[in-house]
Amino acid sequence: MTIGEIMTSNPETAQITDSIMDVASMMRDLNVGFMPVMDGNTLVGCITDRDIVIRAVADGLDTANMSAGEIMTTDLQVVTPDTDINEAAKIMEENQIRRLPVIDENGTLIGVVSLGDIAVRTQNLEKAGEILEEVSEPSQPIRPPEEMAA
Repeated sequence: MTIGEIMTSNPETAQITDSIMDVASMMRDLNVGFMPVMDGNTLVGCITDRDIVIRAVADGLDTANMSAGEIMTTDLQVVTPDTDINEAAKIMEENQIRRLPVIDENGTLIGVVSLGDIAVRTQNLEKAGEILEEVSEPSQPIRPPEEMAA
């Protein structure tokens, strides 16, 4: 089975110049936690709800006047519609990510595939569980020295 068979086609996107507040509102309205970021028609990054919280809100930044381009992830992993599901799963595991933009042969964004797509649309819960286990590998939080001594 290929990614093209299970991906969500024509995903909503944000523009690099959109404010973080506007992106967050779009994500809320669409009930999504991931948004591809475009510069015109070119995919240049992605932003997640976690990015917004960790890179902007937690630091008290002005999300109304800060653009998606300022906090988006630019080191994207992408797949094509003919990518095998197992290959996409391997990319997710190795990079600890839950979603992948899908591009065509011209590099145009045509879809998004998520861990949920692999689980629900393939009904391969075992594979989805394996991916989730790898993606969710725990990390140690950064704690102040006084907490570490306790």
